[in-house]
Amino acid sequence: MDAMDAVPYLLAFGLYILCSLFLLLYPQILHKKKQLAFQCRHISHRGGAGEKIENTIEAFTHALEAGTDMLELDCHLTQDGCVVVSHDKNLGRQTGYNIEISSLKLQELPPYKEKLEVTFYVGHYSTGQDRKFAPLEDVFMKFPQMPINIEVKENNDTLIEKVSSLVKKHNRESITVWATEDSDIMRKCRKQCPAMPYSFTMRRGLLLLVLFYTGLLPFVPLGESLLQFYLPSIINRTYIPEETLLKKRFVIFLMEKLILFFLSCSFLSQVQLFVCNEEKDMEAAFSVGATGVMSDYPTVLSEYLRKHPIPPTK
Repeated sequence: MDAMDAVPYLLAFGLYILCSLFLLLYPQILHKKKQLAFQCRHISHRGGAGEKIENTIEAFTHALEAGTDMLELDCHLTQDGCVVVSHDKNLGRQTGYNIEISSLKLQELPPYKEKLEVTFYVGHYSTGQDRKFAPLEDVFMKFPQMPINIEVKENNDTLIEKVSSLVKKHNRESITVWATEDSDIMRKCRKQCPAMPYSFTMRRGLLLLVLFYTGLLPFVPLGESLLQFYLPSIINRTYIPEETLLKKRFVIFLMEKLILFFLSCSFLSQVQLFVCNEEKDMEAAFSVGATGVMSDYPTVLSEYLRKHPIPPTK
């Protein structure tokens, strides 16, 4: 191939680069921001696990009274088919009993410990009057208008089907979010209830990065409405991860760069960083452009937001 033969290919490549750059600068041309039924700056992680026992009705009620915009929770399935709100599938950390939720009926679930360490604030504990595991339907009935982020950790078809059915039964598709790190689980969640907004999985978040650096991002449709990610500065400080990988400084450095990239994607409707339990972390999250912060301390976050209101739009 001589130089003249290469000209059309060079022109086509140049045109592709120009189009990609233009569409990255003006992503709204192809990527319309999802118009959600809610806008959340204040998200209560596990209902506010630092101020009440996590994931209890008391915690959710307290978070609502503190002024939260959204509840974040996780679900598992009991032996008798009840969807209960619980972060862990094994009850050891929460109750002291080394047993799986799936092996017990709802009425057999032991109470939470009287004092529970806050996972994302090492050395700090919460307590409360309510130590009962809450069925998801009780939460839906108690807080019918409250946006709720549901993380599905288990690849369990029955669990996903039951969560979806409860969401539809209580007519809360527009204010309930599918969340999971696993793309296979997310695919099943979306199939069960495609009307619900959903967040990026880990794999899809990395794909977003690859598409950006190859210039393909403007041309690929994205259905996600939210992105939820660690605030890297909390790792190995207020949060001590079990994963060895997250203890490496280079990994934290890459996560910081990844966050800055995600926040630069102006077509994302909402970017929520977690879990910020000190004012300096809340400040750090909002200062880099997060639209929302997830915290175990809803009262502290509300006080921060009171002192730092959104500037009025011109």
